[in-house]
Amino acid sequence: MSYTRKIGFSILIILSFLIFSCKKEKVNSKTETFNDPNTIILSGPPAAVSFPLAYGVETNEFSNLGKKVTFKIWMTPDQLRSLAMTNETAFMAMPSNVIANLYNRNIQVQPINISAWGILYILSRDKNKTKLADYKNQEVVIPFRGDMPDIVFRLLANKQGLNPEKDFKIRYVTSPIDALQLLLTRRADQVLLPEPAVSMALRKTGSYPVKLVAPTLFRSFSLQKEWAAVFHRPETMPQAGIAAVGKAATNRKLIEQVNTGYNNSLLKCKADSIRCSQIIAPYFEQLSTEAIADAIESSNLKTVAIEQAANDLKFFYQQLYETEPAVIGDRMPNEAFYKWPK
Repeated sequence: MSYTRKIGFSILIILSFLIFSCKKEKVNSKTETFNDPNTIILSGPPAAVSFPLAYGVETNEFSNLGKKVTFKIWMTPDQLRSLAMTNETAFMAMPSNVIANLYNRNIQVQPINISAWGILYILSRDKNKTKLADYKNQEVVIPFRGDMPDIVFRLLANKQGLNPEKDFKIRYVTSPIDALQLLLTRRADQVLLPEPAVSMALRKTGSYPVKLVAPTLFRSFSLQKEWAAVFHRPETMPQAGIAAVGKAATNRKLIEQVNTGYNNSLLKCKADSIRCSQIIAPYFEQLSTEAIADAIESSNLKTVAIEQAANDLKFFYQQLYETEPAVIGDRMPNEAFYKWPK
């Protein structure tokens, strides 16, 4: 095996640990937390939308809840659905289409806010590919078929008269890890990723041993900018937020407290992203503090209560309903969806 191939093989192994690993000891044992009336579990993916949850737990922003509050990572869509349907957690960060999908399937879920308004980018070896049409007839690697990155890519393509199946060579992989492995080992030229995967990749390509074989990468294409250009709207897209599940979905006081704690945490993270990253890094143990801070600064994060976010969400859901209705549960959410319980 050549030296370059040996290094490439080593990187594949290293990357499997570098991206999206999380520290299990924070919350991992069902016997310690699940079904414990004295514990409130918050849960989210290893993504920017979850950072304020982890920060709030570590800095006691949720101390007014009067119970022990813990944070648990979910890694896959299947884990998300399992947590939501089995009431193993009280509040979850999740993609906005999933909130609607669960709601329309009569799962007890209540959105409380939308907080991620811009976290999707194409990471490319070509900095000049700045709009979707630039990728026509080229391969684009996308993780999680049918998840938010794929949904938005297909929506933007369809609205511009581009056929996602015919005009692009979409290559689906099972995780952001797989997508990054292809890109960093020069087996793909561009991948569609959410934060913090983008920031982590950009950091890693500048450090050893990855930089020995990895290409120079660029955050070349923002799906948020394309959204604004296509729909003549602001450069904000309601991509993810926090939802109450199970009994918490009917508890207005608890919802208000969690929303306030989340917003306070988000504001503090944005005000000092380095300190925030240092505090929450143990939950995302193989994400560097620099990458976490970069993700906070690069993402459009703001807490907008569900009622105030209703118009943006309705527009977004309408576009999804017209193109791929199944992703929101085959119908538009009713008006109760956009209001906290009384």
